[in-house]
Amino acid sequence: MVIFDWLSPVRGVRRKVDPRWVSIRAKIKNDPYYRLQSMAEVAAAAELGVKIEVNQASVDDWLRLPGISIHQARLLVELSDGGVQFYCIEDLAATLNLPLPRLKPLEPLLNFSYYDPESLSTPKRVNPNTASLEELAQIPILETALAQAMVQNRLAHGKYGNLADLQQRLSLSSQLTSQLMHYLQF
Repeated sequence: MVIFDWLSPVRGVRRKVDPRWVSIRAKIKNDPYYRLQSMAEVAAAAELGVKIEVNQASVDDWLRLPGISIHQARLLVELSDGGVQFYCIEDLAATLNLPLPRLKPLEPLLNFSYYDPESLSTPKRVNPNTASLEELAQIPILETALAQAMVQNRLAHGKYGNLADLQQRLSLSSQLTSQLMHYLQF
C-alpha cells in the first residue's frame, strides 16, 4: 500500500506502509484492553499516544503490557491501593524483581504521576465487597441508608462483580453510579 505522508518534512512524499503495521494500529485503537504482544506493538501503542497511569493502573491496564503476568499486575495494584507511589521505571523493576533493561522498552507507555492520597481530587477508594458500613458511610455522596443497603445486599446475594452489577442490584440511578465510580474499587 502506498500513501501520502503529510507529516513528512517534505510534503507529498510517498512511502510504503506495511499492512501488518496498519492492522496492529487498528487493533490497538479499537480495543482499549488489547494485550500488546511484542515490542513492535508497544512502539505502535506509544505512537498512538497510549499511556498507563502507573499509580492508578488497574490489573487490566498492567496486563496490556507484554511480559507482565497476572501475579505481577495484582502486586502492583495492591501496592498502589496501599498507598505506595511509583516514581520511575526503576521503582517498578525493583518491585517486580526484574532487571531494568527488561522493563525499559515499556517506558514510553508509562506515566509516572504523583497522586496525593489526602487530596480532594483523589478520593479514597473502597471495595464495596469488603468495606464495612462505617467505611461506606464515609463516602461523601453516599447516604447511610444506601450504605446499609449495599452491605445487606452483599451479605444476602454475594459479592458485586463490578460497578454495573452494583448499579443493577441496588437500582441506582446512572447519575449516582457515575459519581460512585470515583469512590469504589472492585
